[in-house]
Amino acid sequence: MLGNDIPLASVPGEIVSSGEYYDYQAKYLDGKSQMMIPAQLDIELAERIRDVAVKAFKAIDCNGLCRADFFIRKTDGRILINEVNTMPGFTPYSMYPLLWRETGLSYETLLGRLIELAQERFAKRQDLFFENGVN
Repeated sequence: MLGNDIPLASVPGEIVSSGEYYDYQAKYLDGKSQMMIPAQLDIELAERIRDVAVKAFKAIDCNGLCRADFFIRKTDGRILINEVNTMPGFTPYSMYPLLWRETGLSYETLLGRLIELAQERFAKRQDLFFENGVN
């Protein structure tokens, strides 16, 4: 997710774990888990996930960025939110910037957009601060 009042969702990605669970071993040690960007989902399901991600972002009054993680239940295709990570990893090789790269924003452009969003949020807070007669 990227935005303040009007958040945007990137393409969804998928972690394909090397083991039954995406545990410490699968994430950091064995080097066999894969990031699939974009996730191998049909268009309708991908859009539903993006819609739920926007709702989650708004529900927790998030600003700037977050990464929403989901499970898709195999038995019925139900979307289950697992986590809303308000400060995901942000190296050029982390899932968050890779998702946005696939969506069309380079790492540098993404950084610039996040700075703009922070400045926008700061200005909005300053306006509230001074409008209420507090200085």
